[in-house]
Amino acid sequence: MTIEYEWRGDFDNSALNALHADGFGHPVAQTDWRERLQRHSLGWVCAWEGGSLIGFVNVAWDGGVHAFLLDTVVAEHRKRSGVGGALVATAAREARAAQCEWLHVDFEEHLRSIYFDACGFRETTAGLIAL
Repeated sequence: MTIEYEWRGDFDNSALNALHADGFGHPVAQTDWRERLQRHSLGWVCAWEGGSLIGFVNVAWDGGVHAFLLDTVVAEHRKRSGVGGALVATAAREARAAQCEWLHVDFEEHLRSIYFDACGFRETTAGLIAL
C-alpha cells in the first residue's frame, strides 16, 4: 500500500493520541493536538496508509529561522520501514520553504543512527535542564 505524506494534514485528535500511545508504548491520552499545533507550530507532517495515520512529526518554531522537531512517532507495525526518515525529510523541506535556516532535534541515544545516518543531522553541542 502507498504511504502519503501530508504537510499540515487534517487529522483527528483521537487518531493522533492513539498513534502516540502505540508508537511510544503508553496509555492513550486525551491531548488536544489541534489546539497545541495551532498555537506553537510552523506545521506538522502526517503519514497516511490506507486512510490510517501511521506517522507524525511536529515542527515547532521560534517565529524566525529556527525550527524544531518534536513528537516524531511511527506506528509500531511500520517502524524500521523508512516512514520516520520520510517524515523528517518532508518536515525539513517545508521548514526550508518557510525560510527557516536551522532544523533542530533532540532524541534518545537509541535513535542516534536514525537522525544522524538516515536523516542527515550533524552532531552539535547543546544543553538541557530537567525541570
